[in-house]
Amino acid sequence: MLNVATSAADTLVLASGEADYTPSLVSFAWIMAAALLAPLVSFMLKNKMPAVALLILFGMILGPSVLDLAHEDPGIGMLKELGVGALFLLAGFEIDLATLKSKQAVTGFSTWFICMVACLVGAYFLLDDIPSAIVMAIALTSTALGTITPMLKQDKLLGTKVGNSVVIHGAIGEVAPITAMALLLGTRSTLTTMLILLAFIIIAVVVAVMPRALIVAVPWLKTAFLSGAGSTNQTILRLIILILAILMAVTSVFELDIVLGAFAAGIILNRIIPDEFHKRLETRLDVVCYSMLIPVFFVVSGMAIDWHVIANSPLKVIGIPALILVTRGLPVFLRENIHHTGSDIETTRERLQVALYAATGLPIIVAVMTIAVSSKIVDTETASIFVAGGALTVALFPLLSSLVKGKQENEPAEPKPQPESKQKKADH
Repeated sequence: MLNVATSAADTLVLASGEADYTPSLVSFAWIMAAALLAPLVSFMLKNKMPAVALLILFGMILGPSVLDLAHEDPGIGMLKELGVGALFLLAGFEIDLATLKSKQAVTGFSTWFICMVACLVGAYFLLDDIPSAIVMAIALTSTALGTITPMLKQDKLLGTKVGNSVVIHGAIGEVAPITAMALLLGTRSTLTTMLILLAFIIIAVVVAVMPRALIVAVPWLKTAFLSGAGSTNQTILRLIILILAILMAVTSVFELDIVLGAFAAGIILNRIIPDEFHKRLETRLDVVCYSMLIPVFFVVSGMAIDWHVIANSPLKVIGIPALILVTRGLPVFLRENIHHTGSDIETTRERLQVALYAATGLPIIVAVMTIAVSSKIVDTETASIFVAGGALTVALFPLLSSLVKGKQENEPAEPKPQPESKQKKADH
């Protein structure tokens, strides 16, 4: 009898040992320690160093190139992907589709396109290699809207003229480079890629209309969702996470960047959630996303930075933010100065703020360098230099923007007139 019990116990131990999550759990513990420490240190420094920048810095210190305390294994990698999804879900949630049809959005896209073409031509003359030139052009002209959204919130810029302008430039600086990556760096033909993008758009539209269609077809669903929204069932949040999961899965199956799926999910939410619920829902999403998933993404991104590459090539690393500022920030600043963009920004300080935020990039740089390394377009050292340089833009440019802002208050943007139908609905 004793032997049988011992054998059963051994079987249980062996069964539990088949999937050993100990390394993942140890790494996760260190990552969450960094996630907690970053805002505390930022507060100690009177918020002069953004918590996001500290998360990346602490990630590098924890990672293989310095203390070697945490590693990105499949478990941590999955959490990182969910963090990317959460980050861009919230960024997309800030986007009002009406603003993307405005004169400011058209100007923003033309500015990005000019930057992209100029960088592409310049990189080709320097490198004499088209794939490398494409990689460099995309890396130098992206904007990390997902990354800077929490900073805009912290600086109370969302809803101001500066904040709205940054969001538009950021949306273009995210979606346009991702589309360029899919079209120019994919292994498929351009026609196939365009058909895949079209298929993704169709699926996204179906996902967007499905909740409302289901409620119309099955009226009791609305009552069921609302009754479970504030309980342990959290039906609304589960629906949101389902939409995010579906679109991230679709982009992954289609071999597109998951950022595209997460961003689309955020925009869809902005459209299908009634305006009166936006603030309450945003608060809940902030709790879910900023408590764990988003900090994990930033810390793990920092873990990928090779300290030895930075130590051996400091001038190259410092040169990347300067190059991004010239190729992305300067054109935005000049366009705001010499052309009426529709942003209603009037002061040089505000234009500088917009330019600095527009030049802040990291997630797209990480994505394009990952593709470039796997395709053997660039080597790992070059990729590390660009990722480290991108991390520096996150650390420096929002800080410089805050210093440029000083103690002046950014004016809130004038509310756009509501469509007549929406106004009547509000009156009722």
